[in-house]
Amino acid sequence: MLNLWYKNAVIYCVDVETFMDSNGDGIGDFAGLADRLDHVEALGATCIWLLPFYPTPNRDNGYDITDFYAVDPRLGTLGDFVAFTHAAHDRGLRVIVDLVANHTSIDHPWFQEARRDPNSRYRDWYVWSKEKPKDIHEGAVFPGVQDATWTYDEAAQAWYMHRFYKHQADLNIANPEVREELEKVMGFWLQLGVSGFRLDAVPFLIEYRGVPEEERPKDDPHLYLNELRSFVSWRRAEAMLLAEANITMDQVNEYFGPSGDRLHMIFNFMLNQHLFLSLARKDAEPIRRVMAQTPAIPLKSQWASFLRNHDEIDLGRLPDAERGEVFSAFGPAPEMQAYGRGIRRRLAPMLGGDEQRLKQAFSLMFALPGTPVLWYGDEIGMGDDLSLAERNSVRTPMQWADERNAGFSTAPSEQLVRPVVSGGAFDYRSVNVVAQHDLDGSLMSTLQRLIRTRRACPEIGWGRCRVLETSETSVLALRYDWHGETVLIVHNLADHAVEVQVSLDEVSRLRPLFCDEDDRTMRDASEPIHLSPYGYRWFRAHGERR
Repeated sequence: MLNLWYKNAVIYCVDVETFMDSNGDGIGDFAGLADRLDHVEALGATCIWLLPFYPTPNRDNGYDITDFYAVDPRLGTLGDFVAFTHAAHDRGLRVIVDLVANHTSIDHPWFQEARRDPNSRYRDWYVWSKEKPKDIHEGAVFPGVQDATWTYDEAAQAWYMHRFYKHQADLNIANPEVREELEKVMGFWLQLGVSGFRLDAVPFLIEYRGVPEEERPKDDPHLYLNELRSFVSWRRAEAMLLAEANITMDQVNEYFGPSGDRLHMIFNFMLNQHLFLSLARKDAEPIRRVMAQTPAIPLKSQWASFLRNHDEIDLGRLPDAERGEVFSAFGPAPEMQAYGRGIRRRLAPMLGGDEQRLKQAFSLMFALPGTPVLWYGDEIGMGDDLSLAERNSVRTPMQWADERNAGFSTAPSEQLVRPVVSGGAFDYRSVNVVAQHDLDGSLMSTLQRLIRTRRACPEIGWGRCRVLETSETSVLALRYDWHGETVLIVHNLADHAVEVQVSLDEVSRLRPLFCDEDDRTMRDASEPIHLSPYGYRWFRAHGERR
């Protein structure tokens, strides 16, 4: 029997180096993460996603890897990693890890040998050009920071391809030897107990840019996703692949596969961008619009819903005018923006620290079709540090307590991997885990209740979703049906109270599950629903059906 655990999971994303320091060197580590698993378990998450933790020069938050088979010594050893996974499994937590298959660091031994020796087996593991490519400045992922996608290497006497920074050379995925090596990498970590991989930059992984036409596979490049799926499924039946793929809705079938035999999960970037447009407008129309365009997906497939992650909020799929609306509402200053397309702020400062709006945003994200993914620290409303370069603004140390260095580390503050947020409305002295622990009404306690509610509603992960009509454009009403059960969730994005009538066909009674008001009374399904400003209500159909 298939184990589709990811269909109804709650994923918590952690950057090991900024979560908890166990040895006082100013850098988070696996021993510290293992020590704080109680927090993740108490929050209600069911799976931990680890950002890259491999050996690295660390020019790009660990995404520039020099060894796929080891742990960065700053973070611990392979033994520490196994001890962590064992502790996670003891708490019922699965672990997925980042698989960066698109590129390596130029410091990786593979690349170093490839550049030194044109006859090396590793030469063809990367993408080279003897002549200066004509499209050297096209397709830069980080405009304004990244000058080109090709760089000349003196030792190799050739240009190498890099879709990202010049210190990250693209692997040649068209080469069967590279594919075989990546399978070995996956097999290694699966053997150590992980339950899957978050695949980095999947559209770039399968585009074969720069590879001579005669060396490219002749079949559909998306079929490589079938190979990856087949391998992880044979090695560990429960393993899943979660793709970072900022795709449009007409590409969905190509990535999930016609029968759901490619990627298990895909981050829903289109819905995320329209969600923020809705929050900016205080109107649910953009969400309704993109949901109407979303195709049905195979039974074994799943979307991943999110608000924030470790990168910028990418608004590149929105038209210029709509992107401008989101910038104006949530990132009006140039230093708040990144690459001309995104916002490099955490959620709480974007919403002005308004707890009601924060709680509603989380409720909305958990109510959308798919599996919710949380970024560490957002559960307490952590702020950001815009003085840090690029996306590091949202990667500051976890704020545990009103203690030195926010309880993250005992090291001198100047030795910390990044400074803690220590000023303004999001100062660690006021925003921390201890301050919100077991405090009714706090953001963290509300999120704990929300996660318990979401885990008790498998209809959202498994069922059919319908967007219901209401008389108020600010209201998003979602109905889920699965195995004879019905869940209704309504959100008011406006800053004023509204009352809506929702048609539920045969449903006669509604039992409250979760809301922003203290209302636990059964109600007639035909009665209007009152929603406060930024209000939300979750109901389960109950009693006889009409």
